[in-house]
Amino acid sequence: MAGTISRGIKAPIIRQGDDIVKIVVDSVLTAAKEDGFQLQERDVICVTEAVVARADGNYASTEDIAADVKAKLGGETVGVVFPILSRNRFAICLRGIAKGAKKVVLMLSYPSDEVGNHLFDMDVLDDSGVNPYSDVLTLAEYRKAFGSVKHPFTGVDYVEYYKGLIEEEGAEAEIIFANHPEAIVKFAKNVLCCDIHTRERSKRRITQAGAEKVLTLADILNAPVKGSGYNGSYGLLGSNKATETTVKLFPKNAQEVAEKIQQEILARTGVKVEAMIYGDGAFKDPVGKIWELADPVVGAGFTEGLNGLPNELKLKYLADNDFANLSGEALAEAIRQRIKEKEQDLKGQMVSEGTTPRRLTDLIGSLCDLTSGSGDKGTPIVLVQNYFNNYAN
Repeated sequence: MAGTISRGIKAPIIRQGDDIVKIVVDSVLTAAKEDGFQLQERDVICVTEAVVARADGNYASTEDIAADVKAKLGGETVGVVFPILSRNRFAICLRGIAKGAKKVVLMLSYPSDEVGNHLFDMDVLDDSGVNPYSDVLTLAEYRKAFGSVKHPFTGVDYVEYYKGLIEEEGAEAEIIFANHPEAIVKFAKNVLCCDIHTRERSKRRITQAGAEKVLTLADILNAPVKGSGYNGSYGLLGSNKATETTVKLFPKNAQEVAEKIQQEILARTGVKVEAMIYGDGAFKDPVGKIWELADPVVGAGFTEGLNGLPNELKLKYLADNDFANLSGEALAEAIRQRIKEKEQDLKGQMVSEGTTPRRLTDLIGSLCDLTSGSGDKGTPIVLVQNYFNNYAN
């Protein structure tokens, strides 16, 4: 009778240099023995990106960030555009950026950042007379219109906090507020786009507006600096605070680890599972309005069987429309038969309306992120079973 099962699996505290593949496989097989379940074909073993990067030692310091920023953007005035408001995700990166420049012009979007962290409430904006589509505000103008507001979850005034971080690293800080990225060109010619999912659009618009050099966070630490960690695809994107002077980068070996987990499980059990290294899930807090998705992707690395999107029929549509005259076992059998006969691509058909047209890795990764949490559950491994089953099988 069971459908999809998402099972958090406890693991040892993982340190730099640990064999992450062996730890994951041992933990899953131990859990199976102790808790009385069996691995099945197409089960999905998922591992949070944090422990993969930690085992690999993928760390960098603010000195490493500063050296790369200075080498690539000149070390004078740097425009920092659209960073998210996060002590965990961006604060230490900002320290490194400021350490590699004489002046930082920090341009914040308003009333919220890209992932939904608000500087102030949207209702306050409605009554302010400020046009968020066109107005560029200085810090003084911002304070006059909106005051000093502390984030409701963290209790932090991020404007003051980020300004202080820049100044603590010895750089001059100028804070402006705008929602069109090209506004930065009046203040700085060398620019670092710090948005996550809109970074290429921001880069294009700023470049077209006449900036001399425009980079994204993916261009900083995309190669090692004096032996530091790095990520060739994402640079500083997806990094997390490790200490007050270091960050843990997004794992650079995620694809390799996912494939090795699949191979090791097959060798030890004869069962071919899928495997994925996952980051933030893609979901939104309905109260706080914050998107969880601060990583560049949900699936940092995954095996071939997780490519693609679901191709599902909407059972309630079939029950209410095609088989409205049936009930009981006759209804169940009619629906099972329709599922068995469904086309390989249901896109655009009414019978699939309301299903979830998102990538499998985004769906499964979001399920895993909610299962493992971000606190003290101690389950950086998640086993997802029966995900590819349906009502017909």
